[in-house]
This record gives sequence, structure tokens and C-alpha cells, in this order.
Amino acid sequence: MSLEPWVTIAKFAAWLVALMFVVAPIMVWVERRGMALIQDRRGPNRVGPFGLIQPLADALKFIFKEEIVPTAADRTMYLLGPILALVPALTTFVVVPMAPDLVLDGTRIPMVVVDGEVGVLLFLSLSSLGVYSLVCSGYGSNNKYSQLGAIRASAQLISYELAMGMAILAVLLPVGSFRLADVVAWQQEHGWNVIWQLPGFLVFLVASFAETNRLPFDLPEAESELVSGYGTEYGSMKWALFFMGEYINMATLSALMATLYFGGWSLPGLELPNTWVGVLAGGGILAAKVVAFMFFFVWVRFTFPRFRYDQLMRLGWKVLLPIALATLLGVAVLVLMKVY
Repeated sequence: MSLEPWVTIAKFAAWLVALMFVVAPIMVWVERRGMALIQDRRGPNRVGPFGLIQPLADALKFIFKEEIVPTAADRTMYLLGPILALVPALTTFVVVPMAPDLVLDGTRIPMVVVDGEVGVLLFLSLSSLGVYSLVCSGYGSNNKYSQLGAIRASAQLISYELAMGMAILAVLLPVGSFRLADVVAWQQEHGWNVIWQLPGFLVFLVASFAETNRLPFDLPEAESELVSGYGTEYGSMKWALFFMGEYINMATLSALMATLYFGGWSLPGLELPNTWVGVLAGGGILAAKVVAFMFFFVWVRFTFPRFRYDQLMRLGWKVLLPIALATLLGVAVLVLMKVY
């Protein structure tokens, strides 16, 4: 029997454990402590040293809270919303290369769950499913605030996915491949894409905040206007699933950003061997880049105020989209001229 299916399952399980049981709990603590640091407060400091056991206390609280379904809600769609928030977040990472390929006894094992030729397209198709979660939650809750939040989320994600998609295409044009491993290899030879395509990187960075509904783009759940938007009628573990999905989406987009623009698991001038040492070193390098981006997500949340909705849409359609389109056309011309 071939070992390939088991190797794929092992890689998927490793990513799954890292995202659900490492990234999400740690980000709960980092967000609270980071908020306290930025706002000159203490933050959680009672549950364990430095409040490190606070995520466990929060998880227990959510597990034991009463499960309530509003009587006027569409039960199927209401319950489907939180699940759809988590599933796309847990599957989009499958195309991100974690480290250099591992060679054991002459067999090359790619350090990516799905090593297909359409890796980036798979990521875009899976990530776009997240909007269905917000639509199901908003409509299924039978609450006007939830419905308004769902409508906002749909318009916001559609608007910013266009700019993000064009920024990604501009990165892929000189590489000539949809495989993210080829993007990393190209950057090892030519340098990081953030140097060559800084405008595209800035477009991708801003669109990432809109994709994850993080401040200053959290209009679908604006507390001052919509109570809690699509999450108004949710509590206990159903409410927690939305935030687990948000943190995992942040980690996945950070990993994709590091892979597309900052060389992924590689560093300039550093050649990693195709051994366990190289795999662990490459995984550590990628993790450090992801941590840096996720801290930036936290810093922005507690530094910038929320946009008005008209400002949000204007930025997406009149600023980011033209910049992304100009970047894509400029890169295409340079590739045709064989300059880039």
C-alpha cells in the first residue's frame, strides 16, 4: 500500500493541530495582552502566570454556557453559519508550503498538504466560501442587525477579493506557475517580491484586513451601529467558532503573505538542506514571519479607528483596485519585454 495518502493525512493533521490548538488559544492571549500593552493597562494576569491560562478558562466558559437558538430563527442556516466560518479557514492553508521538501531514502516528500498545479486558485476558491458563513448567520438569525451585517460582509468581501486576486496574479506572472512552492523558489533566485512589487504587497495587506473583518474594516459587526452584526444572536461555542475562524484566517493569510512577498520559509543567502534539520529550520522561519504579521494585525486593531462604510467601499473600488490593476498590467508588460 502506498504511503502517500498517510503522509498527506499526517501533514494535514499537523497543520490542523497547530491552527486549532496553538494559534487560536495563543492569539486569544496575545490580543488581550497586546490590547492592554497598547492602552497602558494590565490585561489578564490572574489565571496563571501572566494570564497564560486565560484561553483555557475562556474555552471552558464557552463549552459550559447554555446553547440557545432563537425561536424565530431558521435553525438549519443558524447552526450552519458558525461551521462554515471554521471549515474554509481550516482548509485554505493546504496549499501553503511549510518548509523545503524532505528527502528520505531517495523519496522526495513535499512539505505542503496539496502539492497541485492550481494551488493559488484552490486557495482563492476555498477562501471565498467564508462569505456564505456570514450570509447564513445573518439570514438564519432572523434579526435585522444580523441581516445588515451579512449584507455588509458580502459587499465588502466581493469588493476586496478583486484587488487581492489581481495582486496575487501580479506575483504569479513572472513565476509562470500557480504553485506556491515555485513562488518561493523564484524568490530564492531573484529576491523577495516585496521589493519588486511593493504596491501589490500593500494592496494585499489592506485587503487581508477586509477579508478577515478586522479593524478598521469590521463594519459587518460594528458594535456602535449593528450591536454585533451577524453575530448578534450567537453565544457559547457557536460564537466562539466565529472567532476561531477569524484567528485561523489571520494565520493563513499571514502565511500566504509571507510566501508570496517575503520568500516563505526561505531567507536570502541561506540554503536549507532537504533533511529534517532543513524542514525544522524552514518551518521556524515561516512561523516567525507569520507571528510578525499577526502581531501587526493586533497592533492595527488597537491603533486605527473604524472606517465609515462609504469610506470602506471607496477605498476598495477607487484606490486598491486601480493600484492592483496598474501593478498587474505593469508586471505583464515587463514580463513580455523579458525585463522582469
